Amino acid sequence: MLPLHDSSHRRLNVLTGEWVLISPHRAQRPWQGQVERAQEQREPAYDPSCYLCPGNTRARGERNPSYSSTFVFDNDYPALRPERPEPVEAAMAESPLIVAQGERGICRVGCFSPRHNLTLAGMELGEIIAVIEMWRQQFADLGERDFINYVQIFENRGTMMGASNSHPHCQLWGSYSIPNEPAKEQTSQRDYMESYQRCLLCEYIRLERSYGDRVIFQNESFLVVVPFWAVWPFETLILPFQHTADLSGITGAQSDQLAEVLQKLSACYDRLFNTPFPYSMGFHQQPTDGEAHPEWHLHAHFFPPLLRSAGIRKFMVGFELLGTPQRDITPEAAAERLRELCG
Repeated sequence: MLPLHDSSHRRLNVLTGEWVLISPHRAQRPWQGQVERAQEQREPAYDPSCYLCPGNTRARGERNPSYSSTFVFDNDYPALRPERPEPVEAAMAESPLIVAQGERGICRVGCFSPRHNLTLAGMELGEIIAVIEMWRQQFADLGERDFINYVQIFENRGTMMGASNSHPHCQLWGSYSIPNEPAKEQTSQRDYMESYQRCLLCEYIRLERSYGDRVIFQNESFLVVVPFWAVWPFETLILPFQHTADLSGITGAQSDQLAEVLQKLSACYDRLFNTPFPYSMGFHQQPTDGEAHPEWHLHAHFFPPLLRSAGIRKFMVGFELLGTPQRDITPEAAAERLRELCG
């Protein structure tokens, strides 16, 4: 059998059909080298200059209510608009190499808390449960519109990941088209179910629990793993044991369990390099196109960029942009490190 812990090899991401190159001999341990402590900026509970804090005026003049829990509003500068776009397909008439399509949708911002200085790691479980309920409501509200065929819920945390505001918040985009990444996952999940009459991620959960070396922790309802095909150094995947296609299918007890997982994992990340850990996180759920999708299994991705310390990040450059993503730290080594921190 190929010694995956010390030989160059590539692994297939069965969700997307793409490969990642693993070069473990280049870095035997993920915490090698100096660990730099980041400069921590203490945020106030209320920031009068923050356009997401309660009662403050946003960039386009709208005033936020004095909210006490979660708060959702239409993005003042949305990437997608709900109005029917002007037809652009005529641009294709001259050549099949010039292809464009109109795209419509709705972009919203969801504040996790009125407190400016909170993160998922520092929130109470009840507060995170309220966030999950907000996600469920927004998924339902956006998904029932006839021009919304996919709802993407995501959070960018930290300036390193492009977050322009440190107030705890997420974004909720409903789009007419299914975005690239979930579209690839849908194809893989559908093909697997048609070939084996089983759910791809249900089978993957069974395998990871039997192996154990990439599992970080689990509770009664969810499994947290560094996926076998992880690209980012400390990338993780949250998987519900129950086969459910979207957040509307989880019970109240499972919502409590998901809140526990989100709190524990984000706190674990913060302990890794003793810094507020940047990441992009998001849920992949079934499309809202009115079709049946028995192949879909709800899951959440965490993509954090830090590599060996608070000041050393992973960049996708050179061979990774032009060829194939590559990593030195094996997913198994990354999982071992995170598992130690999560107790």
